[in-house]
Amino acid sequence: MVARIGFTADDRKVLQSTADWGLEIAPEMADYFYEYLGRDAEMNTILNESEGRIHRLRETFVAWFHEMFTGMDDWGDAYAERRWRIGLIHVRIGIGPQHVVPAMAVVVHEAGKRAIADGKDEQLRDALSKICMVDLAFIEQAYIEVSSAAVLRETGWSEGLFRRLVTTGAGAM
Repeated sequence: MVARIGFTADDRKVLQSTADWGLEIAPEMADYFYEYLGRDAEMNTILNESEGRIHRLRETFVAWFHEMFTGMDDWGDAYAERRWRIGLIHVRIGIGPQHVVPAMAVVVHEAGKRAIADGKDEQLRDALSKICMVDLAFIEQAYIEVSSAAVLRETGWSEGLFRRLVTTGAGAM
């Protein structure tokens, strides 16, 4: 995923060198993220479904945002696994891609604005944008894999048949 998006060693260095700044702005980015999601009635219900859920989600967001700067394990397997699990949690509580993708765009936009206001250079904004897309790709992959596995389990179809049906269906649209 890192190679596909062009997340480079220079991007890693830039993010790691600004990790303290990332932690500083993380709560503000959580505010933008959840304010955006909370405007949607369906998402607002999901976010506030149980006592303390929104608080826990905000704490998780702050940790997630900061991890984009630290890379945890130099953006390796543990990093990817954590993003995958975040995607699974989204699937489990009903936060769909139609909500996550635009909310991530809000984070990229607002973090970019904050970087400019704080005198950060364009290289940081580019690196942050790239790692957000890496994270988004991992999170979105969870939706695809969970959905595919559910269809295969329920129907008994082979993976090859399922892929052919999806390709055929897409071609017919």
